[in-house]
Order: sequence, then structure tokens, then C-alpha cells
Amino acid sequence: MKLRNALLGATMLVAAPVVGSVGASAQPVTGLYIGGAVGWNQPLDREHIDTRRAFGGGAASLNGRQKSQFEPGYVGLMSLGWGFGNGVRAEVEGNFRSNEFDKLRGAGQPFGNIRGSQRSYGVMANAFYDLDFANFGLGTSVVQPYIGVGAGYIWDEFSKLNATSLPNGQRLRIDDSAGRFAYQGIIGAALPLTQFGVRGLSLTAEYRFLGTLEPRFNSTAYSSTGAISRGKVEVENYNHSVLVGLRYAFNQAPPPPPPMAAPAQTPAPAVQPARTYLVFFDWDRADLTSRAREIITEAAQNSRRMSVTRIEVAGHADRSGDAAYNQRLSQRRAEAVAGELVRSGVQRDQISVTAFGESRPLVPTADGVREPQNRRVEIVLR
Repeated sequence: MKLRNALLGATMLVAAPVVGSVGASAQPVTGLYIGGAVGWNQPLDREHIDTRRAFGGGAASLNGRQKSQFEPGYVGLMSLGWGFGNGVRAEVEGNFRSNEFDKLRGAGQPFGNIRGSQRSYGVMANAFYDLDFANFGLGTSVVQPYIGVGAGYIWDEFSKLNATSLPNGQRLRIDDSAGRFAYQGIIGAALPLTQFGVRGLSLTAEYRFLGTLEPRFNSTAYSSTGAISRGKVEVENYNHSVLVGLRYAFNQAPPPPPPMAAPAQTPAPAVQPARTYLVFFDWDRADLTSRAREIITEAAQNSRRMSVTRIEVAGHADRSGDAAYNQRLSQRRAEAVAGELVRSGVQRDQISVTAFGESRPLVPTADGVREPQNRRVEIVLR
């Protein structure tokens, strides 16, 4: 039950900030960053200590798979990483965990006088992907969810574990450390504090599952008269962790300015000025949405009412991706809009088509940033 409640709490901790988020869109991490986090750690309660091949003879009663339980403990970590500006991050992490032993039972018999702790420390290499809600048609969010995996090496230490078998008084002692290959899975969310005036700094919340290959520890069995047997025990090592922390990106781009409000409509003068329509596109797409077709149809109808002599169609792209590719993408977008204008009754010789790629953003951004307002075609009636 404790584990189920912990997992539920971790899920709510990570997911809660995402629901109903408003404000400026979270920006992907670009360049060098550092991070740190602390939190709660709980080793998995199960048949944890395998002494079946460790003892024999007079210590046979200690042989078996001993089921261990731990008190809730703590975890801390530091990380140094690099963001590639497209949602992908890679980092190196150093971590430390500590838990006190609570209960031990094996071979149908209880143990008493439990003392000792389990500690671990290690180095992991992690890869993350920051999720962009806009890619799933869910709009933008100020919170940046992410998922990650990691692999590395963990040194696990049983410090002065002592447990006495209540039926016969034999005592198990483990005081050793061993290193093994480790792996982990991560889900989390980052809340950028840019909106509060601290650019590059984010508050993070995470759930992590960490496991290792089974380490082997030197152990000793004692009777009331002294040591009677020595051997190596195998230990399962799985951990659930919930953490909160801070992450600082050194080269984080400033948030885009809010879109300018459209000027109030005024009665048309005798000589009408140029009129502009904006058609927006999904990321890396040049096909027209139903809303885009409505805007183009409106522009075509107004061109006839206003006796327009020239229609300028200019394609644009945001700064995610290669500049040469964005130039071609903006050309395809402009041609798609021009073709729809012709289908709406506009003469092709009235239309001039140009493409500016990523050179004329509506909202200035850093290189590699996806910005919906920059993925557009401008229709100007003159």
C-alpha cells in the first residue's frame, strides 16, 4: 500500500502543474545547463537478501531468501547537461541514496534487533526528451513535461547491518560495499521561472525508478560464542524516488513578446490602404487547414470588392531546422496559398509570390526554437 500511494503521489506531483497551464510557451533547453534535486527514496520491499549460498553447517538456519523492509529515506543528485534546442537533452548525473533497515524475515522465521543502513552512490548518463504539447494539437503550455532513461554504475553499501534470528539467536552481519551496472527510467516536468523574471531557471519535479544488477557482499554468521561461517550474499536493489529540484540553462532564449493587439477597425477612407491577412501552418507542414482556407477565401472575396490590382503572397518559417530547408518550406507554403487564391477566383497574374524562409520572424526567437506565429504566409491586398 505504501508503494501504491507513493507512485500515485509521484504521478500527481508530475502531472498536476500541466493541467490548465497558461501563459508563454515553454522553450526547449539550448546549450549548457546544470541541475540539482533532493527528495524521498524507498527501496522495493521484497525478497531482498539471498543467503542461500553463503552459509552452511551450524549457520544453516540463516540460509534462504530474506525479505527485507526499509524505512523511507532520502536521495540527492547533481547533473551537468547539454540541450540541443529540439527537445533532446543529454546529461551526466551524480547521485546518493540512504535508507535505514526496518524489518527482516526469512525461512519462515522473524529477525529482531535490526540495525544498519543501506547507502548507494554512483554516476549515470541520461538522455531526455522534452515533450511539446503543440506537436500533439494540444496548444502550448508554460510547463515542460519530459521523459528520460539512464545507465551507469552504482556503488551499493550495507553499513553495519545486524539482524538476530529470534528462534535460535544466530546473528547475520553485513558490512561491505560493491559496485554494479545500473539503469533508470524518469518522468518529470519543469516549470520555467522566466515568467517571474528569472531567465533560464526552472523548477523540476520527477519520479525515478532505479535498479542495478545484484551486488554481492561479504557477510558473517554468528552464534552466541562467535563467528561460525562466512560467505557472500546477493542483494536485489530497486528504488522508487520522488524529487524536486532546480535546473539552470546558461543560454536560454528570452520568451517571445506577446502578440500585438490588432488595431481597432475604423471606417474605410476613400482610398483604402493595403490590407493584410495571416495564414498559419503546423510545424514542418505546408498543407492548408480548414481555418486557413476560410482566411484565403475571405481575402479573395475582399480583393474583388476593393478592386485590388495586386496581391502579394509571402511565405515564412520559424527557426527550427536548417535555414536552407526553411527557405524551401516557406516557398511551398506561399505556393499553396497562391493556388488556393486562384481556386477562389483570383487571376494568377494578379499574384506575386515570394519566400523569406526564417529571415523575417514575426516573433524573434533563438535559433532552433519552434514558434507558431512565425510559421505563416502573409497575403497583402494592394
